[in-house]
This record gives sequence, C-alpha cells and structure tokens, in this order.
Amino acid sequence: MLKVGFVGSGFVAKFHFKSFISVPTARVTAVYSPSGRKDLVKLAQELGYPEPKVYTDLRKMLNKEDLDALWILVPNYVRLNITKTLVEEVNQGKAKIKAVAYEKPLARNLKEARDIYKLVKKAGLLHGYLENQVFAPSVIRGHDILWRRGAALTGRPYLSRAAEEHGGPHSPWFWNPILSGGGVLLDMGCHSIEACRFLLSKPGENYRDLKPVKVLGFTATLKWHRKEYAKWLMKFAGVDYSVLPVEDYARVIITYETSDGYCVVAESSNAWSFVGPGLRLTFELFGPEYYMAINTLQPELFVFFSRNVKGKAGEDLVEKQMAEQGLMPALPDEAFTYGYVYEDQEIAQAFANNTIPRENLEHAVEVMELLMAAYKSAELGKPVKLPDPSLIDYRPLPFRKGQEVLGQFTK
Repeated sequence: MLKVGFVGSGFVAKFHFKSFISVPTARVTAVYSPSGRKDLVKLAQELGYPEPKVYTDLRKMLNKEDLDALWILVPNYVRLNITKTLVEEVNQGKAKIKAVAYEKPLARNLKEARDIYKLVKKAGLLHGYLENQVFAPSVIRGHDILWRRGAALTGRPYLSRAAEEHGGPHSPWFWNPILSGGGVLLDMGCHSIEACRFLLSKPGENYRDLKPVKVLGFTATLKWHRKEYAKWLMKFAGVDYSVLPVEDYARVIITYETSDGYCVVAESSNAWSFVGPGLRLTFELFGPEYYMAINTLQPELFVFFSRNVKGKAGEDLVEKQMAEQGLMPALPDEAFTYGYVYEDQEIAQAFANNTIPRENLEHAVEVMELLMAAYKSAELGKPVKLPDPSLIDYRPLPFRKGQEVLGQFTK
C-alpha cells in the first residue's frame, strides 16, 4: 500500500481525495495545511475513508510520517520553496519519500518550472504531473477509438481543439498575477494545451511524435475590468482589475511537426468570463475521414427546478455552478468525469511499481514553455517560433505589471 501525503488542502485537493477512494494501491495518510484546516478530515468522515493526520509544519510531517509519495497541491507561488524543503529533507535522510506529483501548472514561469524539475531529478525522486484532463474517461476513450479505427485506416488527425471555461477561480490568490504568475491562460491554458497534445499524439508515443514549431497567442480582459465586477473582485481578492487587467480570456494556436512529416495544429480556448450552468470542458479532434466531440455540460443527467424552488447557492450539481433554477446539467461524479480518478490511479500505480508515469515533470516543463511562448506572442502581437531560448527569462506581462502595481506582495 502506497502511503501518500497531501501538501495542501484547498479546493482541488478535495477532488483528489475523493478519487483516492478508487485507488486500491494507495491511501492518503497525512495532510500538510499551513492554516491547520481540516477540510479533508471532515470529507474523510463523510466518505467513510480513514482520517488523515493534519500537520501545520511540513518538515514535521515529512520527518514523522512514513510516507512513500507526496501530492503537491499548494498555490503556484509556493511550489518552488516547498520543493526545496522536501528535497532538503530527502537529501538529509529525514524523509523517506520516493515520489512526488505536482498539480498543474507546475510553476509561475519556465525558470521556476525547470528549477523544480532539476531539484526533483537531482534528489532521485520519481515524478508525476497532475494534469487530469488527459485522464478524463471520454478523452481517453475518444482518443483510443479515433486512432484505432479512423487514423489506422485514413491517416493521423490534423486538428485538435480543447477549451475550459467558467466564471472564475474559487480562491483569491488565483486572481493576483504576482501569486499565480498570470491569468486564465496560465491557470487553464495548461489543461487545454496538454489535452490537445494528447489527442494529436499517436498512442504509445507520449508526445515524442510532436515537435512544436510555432505558437500564436491572444489574450484579453473581457469582463472583470468592468466597473461593477472590478469592485467585487477588489473586495474578494484585493486586486483592482480596473488598474491591473489580468486576462480572463485567452486563445492559443500551436503548430506542430509530426515525426512522419505532417503539419498538425492545436487550438485552445479558455475563459474566466463564461456564464453558463457551470464549468464547461470541450474537446474536438479532426482527421481525414473522422471527427470527435466532447462537452461535459451535455451529461446523462439533467434536473429542473421552477422559480418556486428557492434555496442556498451552491455547487452540488456541477463545479462553478452559476444558478439554482431552470434546466440544469448535473454530473454524478465530477472527480471521475474530469479525470481525477484515472489520473490518481495511474500515477499511484506507477509510483508503487517504481516507475515514472506517462504524465511527468518533463511534460510539465514542456507545457510551461508553450504557455510562456503564448504569453510572449500575445504581448508582441505576432507568432513566436520555437525553440526560443529567451523564454527562460520571460515573465508574462500581467506578472510584470503586477510587480509595479502590487509590489507589496513581493516583499
């Protein structure tokens, strides 16, 4: 049994915690929460899962608990320091962990991402990248069917599209570019870019058959800089989008060369400005004689509530739920639909077998490079050709502006 420790206990940790009920080879036994929050303990009680121990001191948890692996689920701005701490404990023989998995995106920029990867590799740790959407059952199944039937008979696919859209993040730090590194492009573009790569890549190649050659990015602030919304956001996150308009919409087009000499294209679209029933994930894949489409807001289950049904606002039907009345889609198991279950199963099993999973930190760094290229392209107003050595020192424009306007957050 793989003993797992969670570093962080925020919203995304709850999805992972629920998914671990379906991971027979592993169990979450400890949680590090700087504030001492016991959200996951309460969730464990509700689910009938063995309660994990909660620590407010990371070193104490690493020293005291006999853990095999860590799931790093803390905000972007502390990932590098957390990594330095755990690697130091491993190198000194005070922690026995052998593997670590990181939530997306790996960091705030390419340099931080590469620094984390180098530290983990130098410490000899197995590593995984917690990119759930490439483990979504519909995405895995669609990829299998189209490559096995359509591509095998008529040729590889040439266009993929992926989008994630909702009304905005749960936690205040996401909205602050100093803490997050950017806006929706960094927060959700990482999902869509990797999903597009997965759909375009031949089974078993694990992206080795795709070479990125050009990235075209576009960003805009469509909703949250408007007076009434900027005022609300200032109260919620302490960031004034009327002064610092971080992007709430982004679109990226990436051109790849395949190992067999073809040109293929990936399109991603992301928004914090989508007002619908809730979080929407869409995927498409096009080939010479075939097509695939997925939309998570078109599930098996719909419910209807008339105007006379009035109750508390919540998210009991779908993540980022925007209403409580009318015809509403409902997901029976979001952790399963969004890919957390298969993701945690595969990564935990790989760690138990002392192997590196197919989604790992090498991919996390590659995604970060594509994200920085997209930000740079959006800033310059023209495509960025790859490779581009300058991306290691590049910081997204919202982050740089944030340093000017919100300098106090860096002190």
